[in-house]
Amino acid sequence: MQNEQAYWLAWSRLSGIGPTLLKRIWQHFGSLSDAWQAPLTAFYEVEKIGPKMVMAIQAGRDRLDPEQIWQEVIAKDFKFWTPIDPEYPRLLLEIPSPPPVLYYEGSVDLAENQGERPMVGIVGTRNITDYGRRWARRLSRTLAQHGFTVVSGMAAGVDTEAHTACIEAGGRTLAVLGTGIDVVYPRRNLQLCDRIQSHGLILSDYPPGTQPEAKNFPPRNRIIAGLSRAVLIIEAASRSGALITARYANEFNRDVYALPGSLDHPQSLGCLELIDRGAQLILGETQLIKLLGEIPQLDAVATPPPKPQLPPHLATVWDAIATESTSLDVIVQTTGLPTAEVSAAILQLEMQDLIETLPGMRYRKQ
Repeated sequence: MQNEQAYWLAWSRLSGIGPTLLKRIWQHFGSLSDAWQAPLTAFYEVEKIGPKMVMAIQAGRDRLDPEQIWQEVIAKDFKFWTPIDPEYPRLLLEIPSPPPVLYYEGSVDLAENQGERPMVGIVGTRNITDYGRRWARRLSRTLAQHGFTVVSGMAAGVDTEAHTACIEAGGRTLAVLGTGIDVVYPRRNLQLCDRIQSHGLILSDYPPGTQPEAKNFPPRNRIIAGLSRAVLIIEAASRSGALITARYANEFNRDVYALPGSLDHPQSLGCLELIDRGAQLILGETQLIKLLGEIPQLDAVATPPPKPQLPPHLATVWDAIATESTSLDVIVQTTGLPTAEVSAAILQLEMQDLIETLPGMRYRKQ
């Protein structure tokens, strides 16, 4: 078997091939090593690939040596996961744009990666008020005390307060960077970065050495949303990066919570807009923990129920549903069936009490 990791590294560096398109290529060819060797005409069968993209693929394959890239990364001791690795965070596999390469540094907890230890994102403005600072710390500390892992972006303001309070409460925290794994931004968070590595993980889907640029941070926000079972917006102006995280969370069927604030403060307007559009209102630590407790948990160990006798089309869908929570998108991807056909099969399985419906178009076996 070829070094499949090397091909994920190489494909991730092809200009114009983003995570969503690369996921389609992977699903079409079955492996990225096969895709690397495939004739160029085969790429026309992949959705959203036309002549211009085929030329870019040809140029990239001519220019890059997958094995050399892999050797260079390994020689510098940069650790990373790809979607084919069993340690890759399971919730990220469910989103349309999973990072092709996820670099990491710190203390790995496989229970987090497998979705067995719930993660909650906390994000918000860099221009934090005393009110926002107080509630970012209170909520992060409470989450840590109740066994949640806190996910944020290590930016100034809300992110820094959330990471710090979580660590001080003895909890685990993950920081997703908009830079390379070896570049700390802002620089004043160097010490915080070290503390996070001792109490969790630093993550980035950018190649090592990538410097901070404004365009890097919105894609970073999708990873925060993708990793999290729920996202809390503490303070955010009307045009805030935190609202991008909230948008991704909605797209990924994650719950969004917003801290209410005063109309007199620009940092509160984004949160008030989110609440107006249906985000859950944060009314305190007790209420938040109660609501988060209603999120379906992903069991660490579940005994699979005996397989029932089913027609082939229902058996295919039943096999794709785990004993824990499984999203509709994952079922469709696993079975390869049209969404309408999967939905019809799910309805029949529900009527036979073989599966249970959960919030956010998720299902599990009974």
